[in-house]
Amino acid sequence: MGFIGDTMDSIKSLQIRQVLTQAVSLGMIVTSALIIWKALMCITGSESPVVVVLSGSMEPGFKRGDILFLHMNKDPIRAGEIVVFNVDGREIPIVHRVIKVHERGDTGEVDVLTKGDNNYGDDRLLYAHGQLWLNRHHIMGRAVGFLPYVGWVTIIMTEKPIIKYILIGALGLLVITSKE
Repeated sequence: MGFIGDTMDSIKSLQIRQVLTQAVSLGMIVTSALIIWKALMCITGSESPVVVVLSGSMEPGFKRGDILFLHMNKDPIRAGEIVVFNVDGREIPIVHRVIKVHERGDTGEVDVLTKGDNNYGDDRLLYAHGQLWLNRHHIMGRAVGFLPYVGWVTIIMTEKPIIKYILIGALGLLVITSKE
């Protein structure tokens, strides 16, 4: 019984080691992703350096599923620029073009009015109740580049969560079988 008991103990310790190794590897991947995201935030000056276009309001320039790369600096925002902004009371940022710029004479601050290229009217109906202009603090960044269609992965996993769980399960099985 000593040999069988020793063998079982070594198998249990081997499984624990494999689980711990996988947990540490996963932790390192997640930590690396967070470090890269924070570094991109510092480099771009944007709280969200990468966003996915979620609607067709910017067609034909940007289509649903395109990924936009953002940058934010101290330069004044100008009409014609494509910006990503947050509106008070809404969770999801919006990607639209600046159509008007209003400079306040007393402070020199700039307020902007936006519109989706594919929309009929401006965005005042999207802004918070009673808000007519966006202030600088609403702007997350300016679009400086894009990758077409790559964001569809995010859209599909958000709209159809079952696919996300299937993908996570498949990746989990892949990791487990690759260790054997």
